[in-house]
Order: sequence, then structure tokens, then C-alpha cells
Amino acid sequence: MLNTWRQRVLGGCLLTLILGFSANHPVRAETVVIGQSAPLSGVLASTGKAMALGVRIAIDAANAAGGVGGRTLTHVVKDDGYQTAETVRLTHELINRDKAVALIGYAGTGNIAELLKHGVLADGNIALIAPYTGGESLRSPYNPWIFHIRASYGDETEAMVRQFVASGLQRIAVFYQNDPFGQAGLAGVERALEKHKLKIVSKGSYEKNTEDVATAVRDISAGAPQAVIMIGVVRPTAAFVKAYQPVSPGTQLFSISVVNGRELHQLAGGDAARGVGITQVMPSPFSGVTRIARDYSAALQRFAPGAEPSYTSFEEYVGARVLIEAIRRIKGTPTPAAVMQSLESLDVDLGGFQVRFGHGNRIGSQRVEVTLLGRDGQHLR
Repeated sequence: MLNTWRQRVLGGCLLTLILGFSANHPVRAETVVIGQSAPLSGVLASTGKAMALGVRIAIDAANAAGGVGGRTLTHVVKDDGYQTAETVRLTHELINRDKAVALIGYAGTGNIAELLKHGVLADGNIALIAPYTGGESLRSPYNPWIFHIRASYGDETEAMVRQFVASGLQRIAVFYQNDPFGQAGLAGVERALEKHKLKIVSKGSYEKNTEDVATAVRDISAGAPQAVIMIGVVRPTAAFVKAYQPVSPGTQLFSISVVNGRELHQLAGGDAARGVGITQVMPSPFSGVTRIARDYSAALQRFAPGAEPSYTSFEEYVGARVLIEAIRRIKGTPTPAAVMQSLESLDVDLGGFQVRFGHGNRIGSQRVEVTLLGRDGQHLR
């Protein structure tokens, strides 16, 4: 009798605990992990944080709308500090420990190239979508694992050179980061100039994860260029703009799209940064002309109130929207292989931005636009 009574009491307590836990902590739907390794610290920290923000608000918005196919999306982001070895290590973690079904929003041509070199993406048979780089080495030779939603650095530099030549500027120099990222941009400028039978008049570089641009200023100014194309991340690029303008105030400075214009304006100073050109690979996130920009603005206000809009966070928001759409179209359980297959057949208009992949095609967009920084750091078209 005593044992029966105890069993009933314990059983009742256990049932109460289960019911209480279920009421206060409902069982969650199956989760789908999206992994990201980004530079949340170091010289590229502001860019990395904006990249992670863009992915997060897209995922938050999707979950707030009920998730994807009844599944909750989970964003797992890790800080690689823009260090190549860390990118490799953390990607192994995301694939093997966190069980990510896809990767998104990595920075650094060299960092991502190292993943290819060591077969990390191939071994995991996992897609990396929307890398924040236009490096040609990640596009050619073709690999099936990286899905690009931005134009290449070659596309961007060709647009710059075309505009310079049309304006009568033929003496063109290059400021670049001395690594695969900067060298890819440098090669793009050389190819673009060859089409106009021109050559670089001078060039100068700085080392990755530094802001030491003094030698680059000296080397570039020696060529007396009319324009300088800048292939760098935001802090050293801002340091170069600030140092170069007093040396040659009439030179047109132009940066590729990985630089945040408003941050460049703040770091270099308004007088130095005013009139600096920046190519863009996304529609404007500020104007609200496109539906995708309005969606981004609404998500930013709801899930990151107080955060400023930027091309950087917008690009990764778009990338996350593309990935979410691919997951949405999967019949059955999302797996890395299923996500890869869904991405490969994806052709979607997100409302002012078209992305089209296909068999043997991982270049979803080649859009390039030109903006100039205004007096207050706004982007003028």
C-alpha cells in the first residue's frame, strides 16, 4: 500500500512538473541552424557586426512570421577576428558541432579561399551564401559551394574605369590591401585598363589588419594620378583618404563597395571624404524605392531599434532572404545537400533585386551602381 501511495504521489508530482513545464516552456518546433563566421572584433569589427546584424534581422522577421515550414531558424554567429585560421576552425565547428544546414555572410577573399584550399565546404557538402567579397578567385575556377549575390571586384573596377575614361581621367592609380582580396581588385583594375589601352600609373599597398598607409601615400602620389581606385577595408581606406587629400587635393578617390560610406566619412572627416566615390552592388537601403529596402527598414526598426541602416547590413539581409527562400522551397527536412539543391534552382525577385542561380552558375547578380559621398556622409547618385 505504501509503495502504491508513493508511486501515485510521485506520479502526480511528475505529471504536474511536465504539464507546468509544457505550459511555461512550450516544445519548440524543429530548428534549422544557419551558421556565420564574421569579424566581430579587430580592424573589420564594424563591418562584421553590420553583416551579422543583417542576417539576424532577416531571421528574426522570418521566425516572427511563423518560421519556415513550421521550423524555427537559429542564427549561430562566431567571431573570427578577420583571422584566416580562425575562419577555418570556426567553420569546422559550425558544420560538425552546430550542425548548420548552410553558411552565410563570411568576409575576406583570403579567408574564404582557405576554406576551399582545405576542402572544408566540399567535405561538409555545404553552401556558403552571400560572402562579403567579390574576389575572382572564389568564382573562377568554378566551385559549386559558394553562391554569390554581389558583382565581382572586376565588375566594380570596370565600372569605375569606364566612368573615369568617359570623364577624361586616364592617369589611374591603385591603393590596395596586400593579400588575395586586394590583389584580386588590383588585377581587376589592370584588366579594365587594358580594354582602354591604359596602364596603372602608380600603386601602393598596406598590410592586412593594419592602418599603416604612409608608404602607400608616398608611392601613389609619385605617379601624379588623376584618380585612385581603393581596394581596402574601411579603416585603412579612411586613413588613406585622410592622409592623401592634403597631398593631392584634386585627385578623384573611388572605393569598392565593401567600404561603409558613412563610417568612412566619420573616420576620414567630412572635408576629406566629401566627393569620394563608392561603387554599390545593392539597391539603395535608404531611399525606400524598392520593396526589399522597405522590408529591410521595417525589420531593422522592429528587431534592432536604434541601429542605423547601411549597405553592409542590407546586403547580408538580402543574402539571408535568399537563403530563407531556398529553405522554404525544400520538401522535407532541410539538410545541407537539400539547401544546395534548392539554391541551385533558385530564381527569385525579392522586390527590386533579382537573384538567379542555375546549374553551373553561382553568380546571382552582377549589378553595379555608382554613388558619391555628400557633405554629411549621405550617398548621392
